[in-house]
Amino acid sequence: MAAIKIYGANWCPATRATIAHLKLLKLPYDYVDIDHDREAAAWVASQNDGKERKPTLDVAGEVLTAPSDEELDEILQEKGFLS
Repeated sequence: MAAIKIYGANWCPATRATIAHLKLLKLPYDYVDIDHDREAAAWVASQNDGKERKPTLDVAGEVLTAPSDEELDEILQEKGFLS
């Protein structure tokens, strides 16, 4: 299991953009399509005041909701994924 987990939906442009960004950085991640995993969808909603906001990420224990590339990079650097 990767230390970066993306919860999103295949049809969601923001989810696809976040995945593309992590691929560009060559960082491993796990992806969960919340349209097909109700337990994961419930977790996402619990992190976002009852809303299924996509993507929601767990980066080594830190939860981010729909981060910009810059916000994600900042957390990735803080967590030691980027130098």
